[in-house]
Amino acid sequence: MPELPAEMRARFEREYGLSAYDAVALTASREIAQYYEDCLAVAGKTNFKTCANWMIGDLAARLNKENLEIGESPVSPKQLAGLIRRIADNTISNKLGKDVFDALWNGEGSDADTVIETKGLKQITDSGAIEKLIDEVLAANRKSVEEFRAGKEKAFNALVGQAMKATKGKANPQQVNELLRKKLTG
Repeated sequence: MPELPAEMRARFEREYGLSAYDAVALTASREIAQYYEDCLAVAGKTNFKTCANWMIGDLAARLNKENLEIGESPVSPKQLAGLIRRIADNTISNKLGKDVFDALWNGEGSDADTVIETKGLKQITDSGAIEKLIDEVLAANRKSVEEFRAGKEKAFNALVGQAMKATKGKANPQQVNELLRKKLTG
């Protein structure tokens, strides 16, 4: 006898640590639940929340927009899992993940790694390269530096934005924040 929806929801909460909201969304149909479990089998159970977020967010929105069912998705569970793994290992940021997702959706690559390579989307994590870039941003944005040092936190966000813009969004955002704050306060 197949698992009943209420039992499946309870199992998703218990086994994967999902919130009740996520469990309800991911068990709305047997096909959605299967897609989630297939995705998780490749992405790894530690990525349970990221898989849920991508399915409930970007994937559901795109399916809805194109009036498709989960079984008609151009992005397979394995492809989505590959994307999630690259976000988890910091090869790409979540923001760049959206570009990879779009490419997969449009058939521009067989998997996340291929798309990342062909489109040059690999995240910059070299601290030296990021520091050099931050120095350039600080030199070009003296006014924002002065405003930050005068206590205006919004100026810091503007500097982060400039640094991310200079790398076309490829720098690791967490590293940019840490290195920038260190340079401004150190």
